[in-house]
Amino acid sequence: MTFEFATVPIIISVVYGIIALLKKETKGSEKILTRLPLIAAILGAVLGAIAFFAMPDMIPAGNVFAAILIGGASGLAATGTNQIFKQMSKRDEEDKDDGDGDGDK
Repeated sequence: MTFEFATVPIIISVVYGIIALLKKETKGSEKILTRLPLIAAILGAVLGAIAFFAMPDMIPAGNVFAAILIGGASGLAATGTNQIFKQMSKRDEEDKDDGDGDGDK
């Protein structure tokens, strides 16, 4: 039994955690924040290459180039995941602010 597609969510989770740690450690530096998608893509690509050589049965790639592309896309997916949570929390805050009961929006 192979677990080919387990690698993608693992890479997303690892990159998401590293990006969250990086944001916390740099105290949200604008210089770092603007480069997060690039950092995430590079981290994902590196993890994809590592997964290809360390556990070739776990990544759905026939060669290292494909593994790097899958890893890079997974890294970018981590950035997108972060934005989903960010936008949802922003919307929750807006809903709380609009929930004053006077009907104005």
